[in-house]
Amino acid sequence: MGIASINPATGETLKTFEALSGEQIAEKLQLAAKTFRSYRHTSFDERALMMMRAAEILESDKNALAKIMTTEMGKPIKAAVSEAEKCAWVCRYYAENAQHHLADQIVETNAGKSYVKFQPLGPVLAVMPWNFPFWQVFRFAAPALMAGNVGLLKHASNVPQCALAIEEIFTRAGFPQGAFQTLLIGSAAVEGILSDERVAAATLTGSEPAGRSVASIAGKQIKKTVLELGGSDPFIVMPSANLDEAVTTAVKARTINNGQSCIAAKRFIVAKEIYEEFERRFVDEMRALRIGDPMEESTDIGPLATPQIVNDLEEQVNKAVAAGARVLTGGKRPDRPGNFFEPTVLVDIDLNAPVSCEEIFGPVAMLFPASGIDEAIQIANATPFGLGSSAWTNDAKEQAQFIEELEAGSVFINGMVASDPRLPFGGVKHSGYGRELAEFGIREFVNIKTVWIGATDNTDQTE
Repeated sequence: MGIASINPATGETLKTFEALSGEQIAEKLQLAAKTFRSYRHTSFDERALMMMRAAEILESDKNALAKIMTTEMGKPIKAAVSEAEKCAWVCRYYAENAQHHLADQIVETNAGKSYVKFQPLGPVLAVMPWNFPFWQVFRFAAPALMAGNVGLLKHASNVPQCALAIEEIFTRAGFPQGAFQTLLIGSAAVEGILSDERVAAATLTGSEPAGRSVASIAGKQIKKTVLELGGSDPFIVMPSANLDEAVTTAVKARTINNGQSCIAAKRFIVAKEIYEEFERRFVDEMRALRIGDPMEESTDIGPLATPQIVNDLEEQVNKAVAAGARVLTGGKRPDRPGNFFEPTVLVDIDLNAPVSCEEIFGPVAMLFPASGIDEAIQIANATPFGLGSSAWTNDAKEQAQFIEELEAGSVFINGMVASDPRLPFGGVKHSGYGRELAEFGIREFVNIKTVWIGATDNTDQTE
């Protein structure tokens, strides 16, 4: 099936959508280009008023918007409400800070005056995933629109109602027609759109293959891209850590969004001195999680987004077991309708097996003992990914070593990896390039223009 809302808790097809025709796509690209020519000249104050209004709509309608998210991709309803609230936060952050982030920067040179000016690029194509169907979009759209760009959204085909709701929010907030448009299209249409000369740049959050594809297409056209791809984040626990807090946070970090998060902790690397205690408590807490209807407030783990994700997860678990891993809890689908998979803990994983460093997109945790900090870092870095990392220790020397040596776009000490509008977000290695959020994110899709003005000759020419 093409573009459709299918309830992952029941398998029921809720609504289907026709993909845009080539003619309709061309009309939307032309509108984006036309709108950009005028919108780029609006003031920061004008943009901020509209962005603040978008934040207000997100907050006032958060329960209705959360229901759309949960119905389309299965996240627990409480998490969906929190996602809408976080989107309001990023809107307010850029409404309040964009002008400062993009202010002219005076640089003293031998010129009469020289400075750096930041100017918008034009229509930016955003290829976005289903797992955080609002947040992923708003963390792109808020800085892009505040910088004076316009947005084109190609959302995942299983969350079309989320995509349309986001466009409606920006329309209700007062942004001009064409400033933000949802394109209901399949992935096959992306190449033509990205190759169109009216599209200035692209950003993608998604899988490594999708990132390679978009980067390749954009590279041929010499267009800027930002990629936020997969992760196999380590969660390291050392003997000096607060074990109570580490275990509780570890369970949350693995199962947030039903385990479908790029920055979810996936590999738990624990010092041998405390490994047995950590394993016992971690397994107990994972086993106690409540699987159920994501619309119920008491549910901890809802369905995965699609049947294919369940199939892929089951295959990864089976391969791990075939390579010698043991299942301490879970490891299978529960006997109920929907795309559910039990919270799972794997141990005795062969470090040479591919699954030991792959991205696992679901509530499956892998535990590894480590003889000390050097081995812990070695295991943590033994993956092609480098998105986030979390290390738990109260030893200042160990903290410094983790910060210096973990190969990741972020290092959280005694805390769970999370994105924050005030801090840059992105990865290294196969987790992508470029940054979202903070001042670094808003400067990704601007022309960083050098301005050099020669000294003015004020000599009186009348003598």
